[in-house]
Amino acid sequence: MAKASILYSSLLLFLLIALPNVRAEGKVFTVVIDAGHGGKDPGARGGSVNEKTINLAVALKVGNLIAARHNDVKVIYTRKTDVFVDLDERANIANRNKADLFISIHTNSVKRGSSVAGTETYTLGLARSDENLQVAMRENSAILLEDNYLQKYEGFDPNSSESYIIFEFMQNKHMEQSIHLASEVQKCFTAAKRNNRGVRQAGFLVLRKTSMPSVLIELGYISNPAEERFMKSKEGQNKLAESISKAFTTYKQEFDRRQACVQPSTRKDSNRTSSASISKQEKGAKGAVVYKVQILTSDKKLPSNSKVFKGYKNVSYFKEKGLYKYTYGETNSFNEIRKLRRQVAKDFKDAFIVAFQDGEKVNY
Repeated sequence: MAKASILYSSLLLFLLIALPNVRAEGKVFTVVIDAGHGGKDPGARGGSVNEKTINLAVALKVGNLIAARHNDVKVIYTRKTDVFVDLDERANIANRNKADLFISIHTNSVKRGSSVAGTETYTLGLARSDENLQVAMRENSAILLEDNYLQKYEGFDPNSSESYIIFEFMQNKHMEQSIHLASEVQKCFTAAKRNNRGVRQAGFLVLRKTSMPSVLIELGYISNPAEERFMKSKEGQNKLAESISKAFTTYKQEFDRRQACVQPSTRKDSNRTSSASISKQEKGAKGAVVYKVQILTSDKKLPSNSKVFKGYKNVSYFKEKGLYKYTYGETNSFNEIRKLRRQVAKDFKDAFIVAFQDGEKVNY
């Protein structure tokens, strides 16, 4: 009995020591913070500072804020000094560490003399405007400094618009979370009195191979002297880092709630293309992203039985810049709306996905 008691006490002591550590390991959330450019790649050039310097300063501040406020978060950097890191290696760092989130920090630029100012946050996908494409081309041009870039990126030419077609269907299963984080970043920038240029979408190679929710943040325009001074200053860098950190906190809180409230799904998939059945899912919660498929645009309001809808029922619309934009389907699930878009594309070949949050369109 004495031996059994000793064994029992030893086992109990082991469990008391080991189990908390097991639980702690299970709770660790890993975020990879990527300071764009570096080393031989200066990025965009300002009048007195280069992009790589601003990116690194803000990235380190963001990481420090997150680490100080979240003891269950592991922060990893793709670079902590002024060194050059290949674009695909940045994604590999996140993948090897099984990261839960990837945040790439950059600084924008246009031709000198422009007064363009403000912040933008990008998710991966096909650029739907020349402006977004130009941003992606500038950021992707970093591969020209890499060895064997043609072989490594399978012949991708960062300066050829044709190369970007590959991003058309690269809206992966993490797009919903990526857009959500991007929206939170822009909200926090707005609260900090920064000009909000919206959530956007473009083909960034640094996001292409990440296997987790990922965003690319453009802090401001280094080509604008006032913005350059702001981003170069300690005060400006602190404000930018604080905004990103606050957005991360909101994202992490919702991530934790989802983890705690995971419920098995009893819904069976249906092959029917029905807007009504999809819209029955839970939607409208504050902060939730709602996806729809935009099928056409008109300069006038169309009757619900219009022939241009090709027999589709329950078509809805929203107005933007004086135009009526018609959508089909509605869901919080990006995977479901992606399936629906493929079905709808048989009748509307130019159909694409649009997203809304709190009743406002998320422009990407």
